[in-house]
Amino acid sequence: MNEPSVLGQLARSFAMISLIAIGGINAVLPALREVVVDSMHWMDDATFMQLFAVTQITPGPNVVIVSLVGWQVAGFAGLLVATLAMLVPACLLAFLVGRLANRLEGSKGLRLAQNALVPVAIGLILAGGLDLSHAAYRGWLTPLIVAANVAGILFTKLNPVWGLMASALVALAAHYSGLFVLG
Repeated sequence: MNEPSVLGQLARSFAMISLIAIGGINAVLPALREVVVDSMHWMDDATFMQLFAVTQITPGPNVVIVSLVGWQVAGFAGLLVATLAMLVPACLLAFLVGRLANRLEGSKGLRLAQNALVPVAIGLILAGGLDLSHAAYRGWLTPLIVAANVAGILFTKLNPVWGLMASALVALAAHYSGLFVLG
């Protein structure tokens, strides 16, 4: 039996992931990383994290990471296949669920289902954050940078971009001084 092509693997993997994307792309980042880094070995953690970082600084939705992964794996064809595989099944499912929700509007069953999905989405998003923090860990300085940014967001009114820029400068200074290893 022939092995599926890389484009076929991209399509199958991302279509499956798209169907569990309750809470958006951040909720499925662990699954995406597991496929891309651990299962298929299309890239290493450092490359995945660099692509994720690019998606965080670009305008638009975070789902851009799927397109960048597709591009990295199989060029322009990979970008198209990965993007369509991630968006089409999820859009079709959302359309069908939306139609069903319109028919069931006001019912106790619909409210119960909606309330049940909230903790699922929150759990998926938290798992995504933990998985990415593990992949991004580069030594003792990483948790300090994260803690400083969390404190800055919670206790000041500064734009988080300032924390991001300060973090980048600290990481670069530590890297060039030999205190910190960057991917």
